[in-house]
Amino acid sequence: MKALINLLLLSLILNSTTACSQTGSKTQDVMETDNSKSEVIEVTRQLTQLMIEKNTKELNKILDKSFSLTHITGYVQPKEEWFSEIESERMKYYSYKEVKTSVEINGDKATFVGQNILDARIWGSRNNWRLQQTMQLEKRNGKWIILKSVATTF
Repeated sequence: MKALINLLLLSLILNSTTACSQTGSKTQDVMETDNSKSEVIEVTRQLTQLMIEKNTKELNKILDKSFSLTHITGYVQPKEEWFSEIESERMKYYSYKEVKTSVEINGDKATFVGQNILDARIWGSRNNWRLQQTMQLEKRNGKWIILKSVATTF
């Protein structure tokens, strides 16, 4: 009887250790996902701040070489053309107020959806634009790179 009780206790201890190990792994996965979401939000905020600063050199570091920006008009603008518009101030960004963000992570890919009220002058029209940006990102060498951005209004 004593041997049976010891066997049951040993079984319980081993099972609880395995369960704790699995729970710890799930907890770590959740923490890594939360960390990745924070990193994605940070790089998208950096994008907007660099737009305001007209810092195309730093923008280039967080954007893919084939990055494109789809405007609310539907016009798909290549990165180099967009940079030219920023530098010439045909697109001038003044400030923004973040309204809402969401991030979905799938391995080394992410989708960011952010709503901002963006004070900007675009091709001569200054407005507080209610923009929703949907961005596709990819993690490369530990850093999130923005592949493309599609703007709509909200």
